[in-house]
Amino acid sequence: MRFTVLLLVFCFVIGAFAQEEPTSENENVKMPELVMVFTKTEGWRHKSIEKGVQTLRELGRQNGFVALQTESSEDFTAQNLNNYKLVVFLNTTMDVLNNAQQSAFESYIKGGGAFLGVHAAADTEYDWAWYGRLVGGYFDSHPNDPNVRKATIAVMDKSHPSTEHLNDSWARTDEWYNYKKLNPDVTVLLNLDESSYEGGTNGSNHPIAWYHEFDGGRAFYTGGGHTKDSYDEPMFRQHLLGAIEWCLKRE
Repeated sequence: MRFTVLLLVFCFVIGAFAQEEPTSENENVKMPELVMVFTKTEGWRHKSIEKGVQTLRELGRQNGFVALQTESSEDFTAQNLNNYKLVVFLNTTMDVLNNAQQSAFESYIKGGGAFLGVHAAADTEYDWAWYGRLVGGYFDSHPNDPNVRKATIAVMDKSHPSTEHLNDSWARTDEWYNYKKLNPDVTVLLNLDESSYEGGTNGSNHPIAWYHEFDGGRAFYTGGGHTKDSYDEPMFRQHLLGAIEWCLKRE
């Protein structure tokens, strides 16, 4: 994996030179920030994973970072994680890391690393209490028959790069999680209006996207991203990009 990382960075820099006429500014081409996109599943596997990976790669090419997908938990070592500015758990499910890998990831966050959880990242590692506090809450249930439905989201804070492009309310279609063990120390950005759909169980306090500084690092979670169509929505793509920019400390 380390060889692959270095090779992709090299290709990115060479590409940057190839697209411009040689100038003295080329000498200061900035190395791209690397983002690990972790997609391992031990439970339900979302059909949207590949579309999500494609979207993150596209956002990276357009915004100066490189998104590298892995399905291997063996990439969670101190040496390898040190290559990355951000680790994305994209629709991971259930127990995806062993004790040593969990320890390496905790050290990564404590050393200033960043985490972005998308949708089923909350359906992951129920027995790892530290992870539960990091992600900010666990999946409890979702509506059925159908599980995907339209709902209205109240935008609670538009000062964050992930929400600054939104109006006060945001109507969209997705699979809406109900949560348990919510971390009260997170800052909620988006809150589901349970009166706008059937199947909500959290009541008036139903966060669906949030962020916080945690244990030396940064963590962001969004409950969107179950459907393939989500990743074609301009506003959801901008929501993801803003989350990434905050995690990369570009805000």
